[in-house]
Amino acid sequence: MKVKDVIAKVIGGTGLAPLPLNRTCDQLIAGSMDQEVTRIGSTFMATVDVIRRAADTGVNMIITHEPTWFTGGDEKDWAEDDPVFLAKKELIEKTGIAIWRFHDHMHMCREDGIYRGFDLETGWREYRMKPDPENSPMMKGIGFDGCYRIPPTTLRGLAEFLQETFHMPDMRYIGDPEMRVERVGVLPGGGSLGLGVEYMPMQLMKHRELDVIICGDLTEWTLPAYVRDASQLGMNKGILVLGHERSEEPGMKFLGDWASFFLPEIPVVFLDAEEPFGTFHHQIKE
Repeated sequence: MKVKDVIAKVIGGTGLAPLPLNRTCDQLIAGSMDQEVTRIGSTFMATVDVIRRAADTGVNMIITHEPTWFTGGDEKDWAEDDPVFLAKKELIEKTGIAIWRFHDHMHMCREDGIYRGFDLETGWREYRMKPDPENSPMMKGIGFDGCYRIPPTTLRGLAEFLQETFHMPDMRYIGDPEMRVERVGVLPGGGSLGLGVEYMPMQLMKHRELDVIICGDLTEWTLPAYVRDASQLGMNKGILVLGHERSEEPGMKFLGDWASFFLPEIPVVFLDAEEPFGTFHHQIKE
């Protein structure tokens, strides 16, 4: 099967008609459409380490959710003489691996593939709240707006569950660690930035009466400021921060299971891009 056939089958599996090229970032980033594919690797991002591991395990096509070339649209003109770009490009060409980005179609399909992976990773599918498409500030007219009603716990208890589930020894939060948590919103990746509307997460929190929002990326003057003020006013509001990579990687982790229905002849292995940040801990002198 060729790269172009794999792409056609994956897009076909979403139930969407292929989006026009000028409306999508789901482009072939490296390689040729006519390359033969024998083993696929799925990942959040085709980092240098992911590419090396792919080559070592016989993967000759990577399906990545996020950019390879450091910008949202994988633009390359700015980097023609950049040493990092050139070294990574040389590595990709040396391995001969084709890289295709699967982002817009994945989010726009009947069931957003990133949320599907999040539900599988957490076991939360049964806790999805009943859709409220007409009043959802997140996605007007779409049935699922990323909200759950989980068994009652505390902010600390929820954080510990997520830390175990997503392998995160450190987690940022806002709110009272002992506050009661039951109604939870999930805004993975860039969704917690508002999807073009900065106040969307605050509206979602209000309209869906959420106790906590689990976030990917954040701008500190928007949702974090809102929740911190709410907490300081004595309101039962909190934030837990997974970060962009940890919040969206499960969608790619379970891509192979989903794709096996229409790509049964090609194995799909998961290549974890892993948490991008390490942490320093320093004991501040009193």
